[in-house]
Amino acid sequence: MYDVVIIGAGPAGASAAIFAAKAGKKTLVLDNGKGMTQRAWVENHYGVNEVAGPELVESGKKQAIKFGAEIVEATVENITSTNEGLTVQADNQEYQAKHVLLATGALADLAEKIGVKVIPGTEPRIKNNVEVDNEGRTNIKGIWAAGTIAGVSVHTIVTAGNGAAVAINIISEINGERYVDHDILK
Repeated sequence: MYDVVIIGAGPAGASAAIFAAKAGKKTLVLDNGKGMTQRAWVENHYGVNEVAGPELVESGKKQAIKFGAEIVEATVENITSTNEGLTVQADNQEYQAKHVLLATGALADLAEKIGVKVIPGTEPRIKNNVEVDNEGRTNIKGIWAAGTIAGVSVHTIVTAGNGAAVAINIISEINGERYVDHDILK
């Protein structure tokens, strides 16, 4: 069983995966490669002069893998609650998870299908968002959301930060105490 299954490997999902995997949590990212960052040119991401969206996404995935996250190319079709947690169905495979993080960008179809509360979008051209509390929780136990789908700005730096923040909240819940990750110069 995975501690966390993240749906989407864009800036929000990959950032969440980096934090979760680095914290020692068994982390799986399911991504279909169709995120909007795949079509972006980025010049406003802190620490990066300019980068093609696909390169930024690939960099985030590599960093998550470095810390132990697994990444599988797949389209998630359904998520159901079980006595032990959640079952994620993707491309005829099932994955068991304690927590699921929706980082699906502009796409709310899966959220609507599984019964997550959806509200009108907050950004131009974003039809719907998932309703979340201040920690990133949805109305379904164990399902969280981060990034554009959770109503934050579509800018990669903002969605990446939100993905990290929600991951910290998930890790904190798993650990039973507030999680902080500080590295120091070597």
